[in-house]
Amino acid sequence: MQCDPVSPADGACQGLRVPGPSFVPAAELNAGFYAAAVRPLIDGHRHAAALLGWGSDVLGYDTERSTDHGWGPRLLVFLDAESAVPECAARLDAGLPERFGGWPVRFGWDEVAPRHHVTVTTLSAWLTGFLGIDATAGMSTLDWLLTPQQRLLGVVAGRVYADDSGDLRQLRELLRWYPDQLWRWLLACQWHRVAGEEAFVVRTTEVGDEAGSAVVGARLVRDLMRLALLLDRRYAPYGKWLGTAFARMPHPDDLPQHLSDALHAGGADQREAALAAAYRALAVRQNATGLAEPLDAGTGNYHSRSAQVLRADRFAEALRVTVVDPGLRSLPLIGSIDQVVDSTAVLAEPRLYRRLSGLFAGL
Repeated sequence: MQCDPVSPADGACQGLRVPGPSFVPAAELNAGFYAAAVRPLIDGHRHAAALLGWGSDVLGYDTERSTDHGWGPRLLVFLDAESAVPECAARLDAGLPERFGGWPVRFGWDEVAPRHHVTVTTLSAWLTGFLGIDATAGMSTLDWLLTPQQRLLGVVAGRVYADDSGDLRQLRELLRWYPDQLWRWLLACQWHRVAGEEAFVVRTTEVGDEAGSAVVGARLVRDLMRLALLLDRRYAPYGKWLGTAFARMPHPDDLPQHLSDALHAGGADQREAALAAAYRALAVRQNATGLAEPLDAGTGNYHSRSAQVLRADRFAEALRVTVVDPGLRSLPLIGSIDQVVDSTAVLAEPRLYRRLSGLFAGL
């Protein structure tokens, strides 16, 4: 009996390690899949084709490990004419091969039943489902604030294989990064988050709470990683890939080592010193952007206490005063949906995160 390496055909095959096809990143696999298997079946219809949406493969982070779960040949096909969607979908249902490049074309995982994963739709319809809004019509400030960065990444980070009308390119350019005023405000909000906890690393240990100090330190490390990404105009993925995204960005200083030292510190003194070095590095990066008045990047005591802090609210305020948009200026420095909400379940579901518009009622 021969077992499929991805979807064993018989229970007797469960647990056997059957050699499968050689791994190639999904972005490459789907380039060939589109050219050889998909495009011939929709020939004559203006369309775009891309690997967008959810998944490590969209971000370019997939590895051989990814192939055991929800990975394989898959594409989005965006038709110009909504009326052509049923016909093209039927062609693909009937004409796609069983396998491509050694991988099953029809596969399932968890509660997803085995099927092919070439989705035929329109760009507007897909965006409404994936982002919660049809961004082809533009993005209001509220729309930007309510859309998680991981979702924006799902649109701009994937591989495009065809774009007959240019509409997909235009959309991705629109969503490539935040408008300038919003960027400044989000940076101010992220510095404000740091300011809210930077003194707690030492204060917790003063009452004998070493575990609490470590937890606060780890929270600050995450906030500083996200701040670094914001300064470099890069959307932050959700937790699983945050460290990967941070590691792949350029670092002109020793920031990654400082953050690693903070996470692996043997006590509060080491943790405080490592975080102080990270604060100084990011303050220098902030000053280098030219977005706001340069400030002293040094750390010092927290009031009369010995805790070494940056007094990060100085940087938040320096950025806030450069925001002239009246709607943004009317809001407290809480940030976008990612900076307010820490639930993956909420940030992954447009119908849930769009309900939180009341957070930004000042707009």
